[in-house]
Amino acid sequence: MESGQTVAVFGAYGHTGRFVVAELRERGFVPLLVGRDAGRLQALAASHPGLAHRVASVDDPASLDRALAGAAAVVNCAGPFASTAAPVIEAALRAGIPYVDVAAEIEANVDTFTHFTDRARAAGVAVVPAMAFFGGLGDLLVTTAMGDWTAADEAHVAYGLSSWHPTAGTLASGTVSRERRAGRRVRYTGGRLEYHVDESGLPAVEWEFPAPMGRRTVLGGFTMADVVTVPSHLSIPEVTTYMTTGAAQDLAGPDTPAPTAVDEHGRSAQTFTVDVVVRSGDTGRRVVAHGRDIYAISAPLAVEAVQRILDGRTRTSGVASAGRIFDAPDFLRALSAHLSLEPCPETPAPQFA
Repeated sequence: MESGQTVAVFGAYGHTGRFVVAELRERGFVPLLVGRDAGRLQALAASHPGLAHRVASVDDPASLDRALAGAAAVVNCAGPFASTAAPVIEAALRAGIPYVDVAAEIEANVDTFTHFTDRARAAGVAVVPAMAFFGGLGDLLVTTAMGDWTAADEAHVAYGLSSWHPTAGTLASGTVSRERRAGRRVRYTGGRLEYHVDESGLPAVEWEFPAPMGRRTVLGGFTMADVVTVPSHLSIPEVTTYMTTGAAQDLAGPDTPAPTAVDEHGRSAQTFTVDVVVRSGDTGRRVVAHGRDIYAISAPLAVEAVQRILDGRTRTSGVASAGRIFDAPDFLRALSAHLSLEPCPETPAPQFA
């Protein structure tokens, strides 16, 4: 689709930001490269002749205003989002343009819903946090699995990652989240987000993923941003996320390297399966997604969101998760070049070993 609209990418030179810039260009948008580091911006601009770049800092609102001037939307790819989300959202509201981010930080996403829901709605500006692999994709899958249900008892989101080589941004964001939690764990239970101290560690359970992954040990309560996005619009009092133990060990390992590109698109060899089950009584519904590279897939998720907002294909304005603001099944179908889906409308309620 030839758009020609300018979309600012804050943190354009970061790992995910580079994927977003490439995806915007592929779809006919004109990326505006924005970030805090002038040298890295200039280097990125040199690899994308014709693209403008602007230096901006979250500590300098005027620089953000100048950076967003003329943009139709902004995608924030610069973590930790605890520091960047609020200032960039403020700038987007001043400019009257939609804001999308790829935040996986639970607390940063809570802050966005808490502090900007009323203001964004009053301004008629769409603000979509966590529009990425964690938070956005899970929310779209849970919403799709719900179908015509208006409520469910539980939602389970199991992440089957073949490996997890974290970026520097992921590690920095994780450090900020751990500091904010002061050693506590977080879960969504009883219809609310709860912080607790658990000395026993995360429980290991067996999860039967579809082929080719099959039966894997996962850590229950490995809590991701889905516990913010899903309950923001769906009546589900228990939302639990899981992570394959090998990927969790990679993330925690002090010597785990950063992602390494293995194809012409810059993607790593990492593959993923996201297995979602929602339960109401004795009935479960299931949707499964397969794909490659959790950072690379965040780009089409974020850019598809921008495209739909600018096209007017939204269900609400203000702060909203992916499943709330978009037609979730249609959104996922639009990503068929990047995701393969296995809808299973009726499935037994989940059983864990």
